[in-house]
Amino acid sequence: MSRSSFIHTFAAPRGVRRLVLALFAAGALWFGVGARASYADGPDNGTPAVVAVGDSAISGEAGRWAGNTNGTSSGVDALGPTAYDDNATNTAEATPGCHRSQAAEIWIGGVSSANLACSGARTYTQPYSSGSNFKPGLDFYDDGAGHIGQAKSLQQYAATHNVKMVVAMIGANDYGFADIVQQCVEDWLLSPSWWPNYCSDDSSISSRFTAANVAAITTRVANAFLNLRTAMRNDGYADTDWTLVAQTYSSPVPRGSQFRYSQTGFTRQSVGGCGMWNRDADWANNTVVATLDSTITNALAQSGITNGSVFDGRNALVGHRLCENGDGLLEEEGLASWRSAGAADKSEWVSQIRTATTIFAPYQLQEDLHPSYWGQLALRNCLRQVWNGGAVRSGSCVHTGGLDVLGEPNMTVS
Repeated sequence: MSRSSFIHTFAAPRGVRRLVLALFAAGALWFGVGARASYADGPDNGTPAVVAVGDSAISGEAGRWAGNTNGTSSGVDALGPTAYDDNATNTAEATPGCHRSQAAEIWIGGVSSANLACSGARTYTQPYSSGSNFKPGLDFYDDGAGHIGQAKSLQQYAATHNVKMVVAMIGANDYGFADIVQQCVEDWLLSPSWWPNYCSDDSSISSRFTAANVAAITTRVANAFLNLRTAMRNDGYADTDWTLVAQTYSSPVPRGSQFRYSQTGFTRQSVGGCGMWNRDADWANNTVVATLDSTITNALAQSGITNGSVFDGRNALVGHRLCENGDGLLEEEGLASWRSAGAADKSEWVSQIRTATTIFAPYQLQEDLHPSYWGQLALRNCLRQVWNGGAVRSGSCVHTGGLDVLGEPNMTVS
């Protein structure tokens, strides 16, 4: 029955009819006839939200440590033993080993944020097994026991939040990042300066960067990006409702000529925690970081995603990389702790490489060679500029010196 038929056939007295019509009109407004209904937050409605997905470079790994020291760890302990606690009560990790720190870049402020990234993640999920941590990839994995992939986590979150930006950084572990670092340090430690063994020409390492392997991993990353789009479409988002920001990796070490410790002797590792040959440091920048970053940008193009942008973070840590000239350990810079005046400008923003034979609590091996507290706050400053008040943009980020009113390193995106 139409609304007009209902009015004309209703036979109650005039006063009652007026009351019914008034109630009907109010109900029509509530249910969307003549006005938009009041809905909970969800696709394209409510407080804007931003989400991080990917691996340790974006999850917040090493975010506990503000600079490096060979003295007491308390001098660089910015976040304490609960740095990675992110369950509902902040008393433990929601997914053990993901190391989603409180310093992670996704906490840009002014919006809702979710950190779904996980240290050690690859493009695909590594299923849970007893004795090892679950590592969710950018897929829809679900074992029915609470272990799900990051794309599925995104879909669940986006169903009840107005997600406007998803920041993704993935691919390093598909290339075997930890194995590469380990091999480079071992080759430096176990070969003499008069006959150096370079990791860059080890077949087990160079084989990871063949054209065929790069193409295969680029396709994996492209498919991971498409999984994120599928997650959003499954929730009813139009592609124009949100932006996928593909973030590139930051260079963690300088070129060989820019190390402040000689490559001869053992000081480079025993003091600096950056044991690698100059030639391998050059290769790390020219090949490893360059390949990781081109994999991400090429994957975005290959995916055909039209609502994407690129956040180029390659040079964001320059001037504060591990063992780089111009910065130093707390004791080298005369700093009492990370809280000392000027500490951010004088400190390293990348965690030391502590080998399996030298690691000791409270440091953890998986924190090695990751942007630490200052580095993550710097990247957060960059990401806030990429967010751009909701008008998401692309850009490259570099440090300009000093701290802003939020206590973050001043950065500029252009």
